[in-house]
This record gives sequence, C-alpha cells and structure tokens, in this order.
Amino acid sequence: MKLTFLGTGTSQGVPVVACQCPVCLSDNPKDKRLRASVMIETENQCLVVDAGPDFRQQMLTHHVLHLNGILLTHEHTDHIFGLDDIRAFNWVQKQPTDIYAEERVQIAIRRIFDYVFSSYQYPGIPQMHLHPIENKPFMIDNLEVIPIRGYHYKLPVFGFRIGKLAYVTDVNRLENEEMDKLRGLDVLILNALRKEEHISHYNLKQALEVIAEIKPVKAYLTHLSHQMGFHSEVQNELPENVFIAYDGLQLIVD
Repeated sequence: MKLTFLGTGTSQGVPVVACQCPVCLSDNPKDKRLRASVMIETENQCLVVDAGPDFRQQMLTHHVLHLNGILLTHEHTDHIFGLDDIRAFNWVQKQPTDIYAEERVQIAIRRIFDYVFSSYQYPGIPQMHLHPIENKPFMIDNLEVIPIRGYHYKLPVFGFRIGKLAYVTDVNRLENEEMDKLRGLDVLILNALRKEEHISHYNLKQALEVIAEIKPVKAYLTHLSHQMGFHSEVQNELPENVFIAYDGLQLIVD
C-alpha cells in the first residue's frame, strides 16, 4: 500500500491568507500546507480520504488519473468542499464516484450540493454514489476498512484503519474501545493542530500521549496550523519514531 499526503494543513491551510507570521512567510516547501487529505493506493485501488477546497489542485499535482472512491471523516468544509471537482473523474471513468460517509455527513452533502440531487439534473454536474457507513468494518472491493470513532469536540467523526495503517484527523478524544482498534499499527497518522491546547483538536502534547499509548512502529502528525511552528524545528523536538508530515510525503506500508 502506498500513502501520499495530499495536504497536511488545518482548515485555513499554511500560509494563512493575510498572515505575516514567520511560518507563513517561510520559504521551506515543508511549511506550505494544503487542507488535510491522504491518498491510499493498492494494486487495484485508489482511494482518497476527504476532499477539501484544495482537492482539484491535489489531483493535478499528483497526476491522479483514476479514483475508486472517497472516504469522508466528517462534513466540515475543509473536508468536503472539493467534491464538485469529481466531475472530471465522472467524465473520464463514465460513472459516478463512490462516496463513503455516515448518514449525518450524507445529509450535509445533500444540502450543500443540492444541485447534484435535484430533480432537474443540470448537464455536467458531479455524479455521486453515496454509500452509508457505520462504526463497523466494511469492504471496498477486497479492501477492509475499519472506522475509528473519534470526537471533534462534540462532533462525532471517523478515522479509518486499513491493514496496519490508520488515519485519524480532527479529533480531541478517542474512547478506549476505539483506541484498541489502533493497536498493532505500523503507521498511525494523527492530527496535532498546535502546541497550545485547542477545544476540538489534539495539541502536540496530547497527540504524543496517544502515540505513546498505542505504540505504532511509526507515527506522523498532520492537520497542522501555522501556530505549530517551523517543520524543521518541531521535528527536532519529537521522539525518533514520530514525524511531522508534509505535503507530498509518500509512505509504503505492507
């Protein structure tokens, strides 16, 4: 399995519009962060987790020619507002794009993208095949996906485990039974917004505590804000098996 970090930034990305802080002005490419998303590729599958406002740019940057489906963690705009751009894949693949999301998220999609589901189908609109998911394993062809329930303050969200890889973003709480689903990982990807505490995201200290509890072989931090600091400086503060993810980073997971 190959995983590509399409974006590793928080809802505003980095640099933030109109911000003149040192991180936003950094010339290090690893300090430039699109909205958080990953692409998972196997021998016969190409899946994306979340499709935020940078989805089009991410697909072009990584020359994605075929997409089997999109897994959605939750309905916030930085995770779904790129869904209109699946139109290109609809045209090339001659079929709707499979979207996997829990019922509440599907309701939001039907509201926000109401033109997709209206009785009058305007020519060229995106085509979506919505698949409802619950907090239990499901299959995408021959690939087992295990949802991980977390809480984004009071909002329930999903992370996902596939094999020995797990992606969990936009959470600040995981119950014990959900933590147990993350045991035995080779790679854990976890959100860490900044060093200061936040109402709805793990901060750096909290994320490191979760990693120490789960004990993956390696862990990567994502959904980072400009308040986290410079990539190079924060990396030097971390345990040897924990890494600050950056846009374009690719991992191979058995």
